[in-house]
Amino acid sequence: MVDPEHEGTQGDGSEQSDLLKRIVSRDRKDRINDDTTTGAFPVVRKRKPAKAISSRRTSSLKRRLATGTLVAVLCAMLSYGYVIQINNKDLTYETLTETELTRLISETSNQADRLEQRKAELDRQLRSLEAAADKEKEAENIAKENEETSGILSGRLPAEGKGIIVRISKGSKEPVNASTMFNLIEELRNGGAEVMAINDVRVVTSTYVSDSSNGLVCDGQIMEPPYVVRAIGDPTNLQNAVNMAGGVGSRLKVKFGAKVTVDVSDEVRITQTKAVQEYKYAKIVE
Repeated sequence: MVDPEHEGTQGDGSEQSDLLKRIVSRDRKDRINDDTTTGAFPVVRKRKPAKAISSRRTSSLKRRLATGTLVAVLCAMLSYGYVIQINNKDLTYETLTETELTRLISETSNQADRLEQRKAELDRQLRSLEAAADKEKEAENIAKENEETSGILSGRLPAEGKGIIVRISKGSKEPVNASTMFNLIEELRNGGAEVMAINDVRVVTSTYVSDSSNGLVCDGQIMEPPYVVRAIGDPTNLQNAVNMAGGVGSRLKVKFGAKVTVDVSDEVRITQTKAVQEYKYAKIVE
């Protein structure tokens, strides 16, 4: 049997042992928890020095003060301008009498009428000048066209355009005579040749061809074969004028034994010119 006193003492010792175990176990858990890094605690940043904070606050205060001062100055200037505008209000018309106002209105109306009349007059002058300028310009254009046309026809100006180039060799049977060469010129004119030249001689309305012991003479210049005739005009018509059956081309080949070639070109250039003829008896009808 167990003694009641010993039984109580034994029970108290067991409880103290269990409490001690729990304390040791919790202490061990606390140490483990203290050593474990969880990252759940907020990061406490280092506070800036009080001097830097004070300097920034001072700078911000200065900027606000400067802005406020500028706004105040602008408001004052606007107020001053408004007051000056009110004080300088023109009171001229308010001080005029009814008669003076009527006279002023009449003078203003008359002045406006005079300006309108002057404007209408200037408009008429401008239209007249424009019409005169257009007529003068048109007359100049016509005169220039006539001058160019007459210059080309008279041989004073060079020319270029579509046409043909005829080359005639020396006759193997007999020399080419002036009559046949003049017939060639006439056939080309009938075919619509506008400008012509034989060798270095510009052909015009007064051009002549004659025979000499030294060969053909055209407008006083001696020409030797091969003869090169340049003609500007419709290439087809000019080519037919030379090569038509029984025409001048055939005569040159059959009678004189000359070789005749006709080349069509889009750029026939006739640079030979003729001096202006001086007329002794003829004059322009006025």
